Amino acid sequence: FKWVGGILHGDLGESLSSSPGAPRFVADIISSRLRNTFLLASVTALIAVPLSIVLGVLCALYRGTAFDRVVNGISLTTISIPEFLIAYILLIFVAVRLRWLPTLSNVKDGMDVADWVWRMTLPVLVLTIGIIAHMMRMTRSAIIGVLSSPYIHMAKCKGASPARVILRHALPNAWAPIANVVAVNLAYLVVGVVVVETVFVYPGIGQTMVDAVRTRDLPLVQACALIFASAYILLNLVADIIAISTNPKLLHPR
Repeated sequence: FKWVGGILHGDLGESLSSSPGAPRFVADIISSRLRNTFLLASVTALIAVPLSIVLGVLCALYRGTAFDRVVNGISLTTISIPEFLIAYILLIFVAVRLRWLPTLSNVKDGMDVADWVWRMTLPVLVLTIGIIAHMMRMTRSAIIGVLSSPYIHMAKCKGASPARVILRHALPNAWAPIANVVAVNLAYLVVGVVVVETVFVYPGIGQTMVDAVRTRDLPLVQACALIFASAYILLNLVADIIAISTNPKLLHPR
């Protein structure tokens, strides 16, 4: 109860790795690391969310074609492969053999933007591959489900083009399941950075938690777990709010 009361005042406790004469507060340790993690997750989301929605719309628009089969096959493959395995495969081929990108993403304050982006590229790529398949497949399924509605048939009878039918009529009515899966994947993105940050030694909250577990620094582990749980709950709450606001049946039950 003392620890919970301290959280309400912004006090997350004192790290057990502190020396007697120079205490290290948990809030000071995780402040910069938390910024790095949210930067990594934000860049990944800005790339993965629009790309997955575009791919899902295209797969629904060209359902049954070679493009649809190829994209679905690739998405099933990426879903089946663990995230850490994708990270090590890209490390071997992209970083070690081709030497296009660095093996370590040891970013730090004072770096210029180009160097920062260059070192973040590989972790962002791994995280994007890990979450894009789920969002793309849900977007495709939601739009295909809406396409069987009577108002879609009416729009087709009026001569609307397939692209207009999907973008103007189907997509706005499929936002609820799409928003849910996007929010869930973003929540997973915040929590799932632990593996990626550990593989690439990225100085984020995930790497901090792994180091704290290794040194048995319980206050630091508790703070990291609290951050992950809060982000997961908040993003799921946002998903529910979006689902209600985009669904007239839920917004106006009568």
